[in-house]
Amino acid sequence: MPMIVSVPKEAVPGEQRVALVPELVPKLTKAGLDVVVQFGAGASAGFFDPEYEGKGAHLETEVFDKANVLLKVQPPTIDEIGRMNEDSILISFLQPYTNAIAINALAARKITAFSMELMPRITRAQAMDALSAMSTIAGYKAVLIAASRLPKFFPLLMTAAGTITPARVFVIGAGVAGLQAIGTAKRLGAIVEAYDTRPAVKEQVQSLGAKFAELGLASKDAEDRSGYAKAQSEEFYQKQQEMMSKYVATADVVIPTALVPGQRAPILITEEMVRGMRPGSVIVDLAAEQGGNCALTEPGQEIVRHGVIIIGPMNLPSTVPFQGSEMYARTVTSYLLHLLKDGTPHLDLNDELTRGPLVTYQGEILHEVVKAKL
Repeated sequence: MPMIVSVPKEAVPGEQRVALVPELVPKLTKAGLDVVVQFGAGASAGFFDPEYEGKGAHLETEVFDKANVLLKVQPPTIDEIGRMNEDSILISFLQPYTNAIAINALAARKITAFSMELMPRITRAQAMDALSAMSTIAGYKAVLIAASRLPKFFPLLMTAAGTITPARVFVIGAGVAGLQAIGTAKRLGAIVEAYDTRPAVKEQVQSLGAKFAELGLASKDAEDRSGYAKAQSEEFYQKQQEMMSKYVATADVVIPTALVPGQRAPILITEEMVRGMRPGSVIVDLAAEQGGNCALTEPGQEIVRHGVIIIGPMNLPSTVPFQGSEMYARTVTSYLLHLLKDGTPHLDLNDELTRGPLVTYQGEILHEVVKAKL
């Protein structure tokens, strides 16, 4: 019998994405898999049941107990884990460093769980890099949110009532989210400046038409071996705050994007820096889900402090669910196909692409960093 790949409707409130879109179903069936999709799983993202059926998927009310492989967006709840088959495979975001109860439950049920957050940033894994895909959406939406809340135009306007000067946007961090924010702000006509601890990204920033802020604080040790950001010393962050103050003070919009996996986001914008900003200015903190880069950020809330609007958005990729689902589904499908050989999973634990995201396996928490964190 062919293996069954199941796709449930996401249960987390506000989550509108789905882990598989209809156009990718034939890729899985061609690989010898049966695809089972829960009724209504893609409706919130604009993918409806007849589309899945038309591409060869089966629709079911209950999909957890049928799955040999389960594809999800959000980490499964304890109830969902209890409905999964023992020895089945899960591919999903898992929030592995903070989600101890779920990780232990997955191990207890001997589920082989892969966390898409842990995908190594190597050339072979580019098509499977779900975090980068979702960061693209977050950077784009952050600018739109800022533009909608800023009491100014973004572009330069020449009008009969006079010349309107363009807004100034300062982006902190030139990773995927930061670069997308820079590009979007430039397309809206803003003057954009950006800073990153890695001097190598200066050319990328400038290629998008932004000015690179030279703080003289480049870090040679800003990334770990997997390509993710590493935490810096408190002294480094303090110097960074001091040097960035003038850029923050002159900006109409500040978009900080600095995240360190498994740790609280570093504080880059202090209350004193917020106090120095012009009233009506906007901070959209893309690190809100890990506490925020601004000391005053309240995750999931929009607040006003010292006349500055501070927004801590949560789960921005879900606010663009159509493309969010398409992009995420492509990364997950690519990863599943990487794990297959002749229609069945073949796990080569010596392959960093297989071992890197593997959290639980044969009843154990296999990922050493996750095990240490939990």
